Amino acid sequence: MRGRLLELARDARVPAVAAAAGVALGGLLHLLGYGRAGDALWGLVTAALLVPLGWSVLRTLLRRDVGVDAVALFSMAGSLALGEYLVGAIISLMLSGGNALEAYAGRRARRELTSLIERAPRIAHRRVGNELQEVAVEALLPGDIVVVRAGEVVPVDGVIVSTEAIIDESALTGEPLPVTVQMGGQARSGTANAGEAFELRATHTAADSAYAAVVRLVREAETQRAPFVRLADRYAAIFLPITMVTAGVAWGVSGDSLRALAVFVVATPCPLILAAPIALISGVSRAARVGVIVKGAGVIEQLGEARSVLLDKTGTLTLGRPEVERVVQLDGVEPDELLRLAASVDQVSAHALAEALVHSALDRGLTLSFPEHPQERLGQGVEGIVDGRRVTVGSAAWLRERGIDGPGTLALADRLDGEHGAGRAKILIAVDGTLAGAVVMADRPRADATGLTDRLRAVGVRHVAMVTGDRQASADEVGLELGVDRVYAEQRPEQKLEVVRALQAKKELRSVVMVGDGINDAPALAIADVGIAMGTAGATVSSETANVVIVVDRIDRVVDAIAIGRRSLHIARQSVLAGMGLSMIAMGFAAVGLLHPIGGALLQEVIDVAVILNALRALRA
Repeated sequence: MRGRLLELARDARVPAVAAAAGVALGGLLHLLGYGRAGDALWGLVTAALLVPLGWSVLRTLLRRDVGVDAVALFSMAGSLALGEYLVGAIISLMLSGGNALEAYAGRRARRELTSLIERAPRIAHRRVGNELQEVAVEALLPGDIVVVRAGEVVPVDGVIVSTEAIIDESALTGEPLPVTVQMGGQARSGTANAGEAFELRATHTAADSAYAAVVRLVREAETQRAPFVRLADRYAAIFLPITMVTAGVAWGVSGDSLRALAVFVVATPCPLILAAPIALISGVSRAARVGVIVKGAGVIEQLGEARSVLLDKTGTLTLGRPEVERVVQLDGVEPDELLRLAASVDQVSAHALAEALVHSALDRGLTLSFPEHPQERLGQGVEGIVDGRRVTVGSAAWLRERGIDGPGTLALADRLDGEHGAGRAKILIAVDGTLAGAVVMADRPRADATGLTDRLRAVGVRHVAMVTGDRQASADEVGLELGVDRVYAEQRPEQKLEVVRALQAKKELRSVVMVGDGINDAPALAIADVGIAMGTAGATVSSETANVVIVVDRIDRVVDAIAIGRRSLHIARQSVLAGMGLSMIAMGFAAVGLLHPIGGALLQEVIDVAVILNALRALRA
């Protein structure tokens, strides 16, 4: 019972309903001829809200701040002092109603963030032998076989062990169509099973999985307060003296204290200033819809002021994994067959290039055979029998060691170096003791990185640069292809920090946005005005350090995040300035006696509601 009472006391709707009931009941008493009782009720409503408001203003003053609540305090106290009890009650209704509207707007603005948390699975189905156990998701360990039934949310990151799985990734990526993931493919926690039940082998615990990281980021986002709110409060340092001077002049010239009260009434913009955080938290919600988790409304403001963007290369602008760029054919073996033979023997290797070659072959629809009698020299190459043919894959030194020698081997390696240069891996392939060709592999730019620089400039970014630890030649090639303004190559983590600081020192290039995905990017992400992490792999140091995490594997979401920040900040400023401007115009009418305190209170309510509704436009695309 006590807990329920505390919950009601915190509900912003309770004071609003009580104030509305008090205003209505007081009016009814006046109509029935009980005017004094009606005035007493209105005075009680005013006093009931005046006490907590006075305490709030006092705490603000003790922090040496002047909040706009001080205007409301003067208005309500003046109403009681001058016997304008209805005016005081209307201001109380306006104040409590505005707070209730702001609370509703905040709940609506956080709807997408809250839904992410609510979707987090709590129960999982673990298969042990032929037994299916229902366990808490926290009990799952890497290596466990998890059964995901139709319609269920995937509880942990894992690898598909069924033939295939149909997965709905819309909650995390916004993509409306389900995707089919074949055996051996990755499934991320937080996605949903859109087909028949399938099994996956857990690769992380629930706490270390991608969705848990997203939920942590969301909770951080909900607890942040926007610096722009403090900026809005600083308007009060100018607005309050103007209000007091206007009210004093109106009273002194006319001798009518009601004019001064009317000025204070129309200058009561407490709900109005709430429009700024509503617009900014709406931007947080809007970003969440496109797979961008923003840690607080203050970050939305910084995104709205972004002038420079620094982009890491590997895993950010590029795919972060090598892919087959070209198959070179020499000895009559068709390119697809050459790739199939090489990928087949590479299935037994744990080398990163071998895994990438296997994936590339499977992506092309090639059917692989498991090799017999495999032999491997770590970091050099692998050899085995594939469909009765001896296949040797690796470096020129490895081929010579396996008895495949001659000028052709070195000549091919040298030729490929000359044709393709740095930033690529060249894998030689021999079949039945004869050099048959090679595979050239490269970490290619993401498809959605094409046109990224132009889109960033279109949303107001003045400087786009790439900062990477890769070699200069490789970095220059990607930078030229993407059209960035400058390339910083061979940068250690501490050097990336200096690049960020150098841009921050230039007023025309602040705020600085850093985008990265690796541990070596974490320091730069932390010091940048906004750090954006590509967090698709789950919880990493970079995503924990960053202000923004992109949970969908798309670099173009950086543009979306900045565009959302721009629009949200524009609407926040528009709402504050327009509302305060309308209040000042109304103050002029009140000062010359054209606006009674009651009419002023009603007019101010209309202004406040209008600008809060305007702030909610930031929710829309």
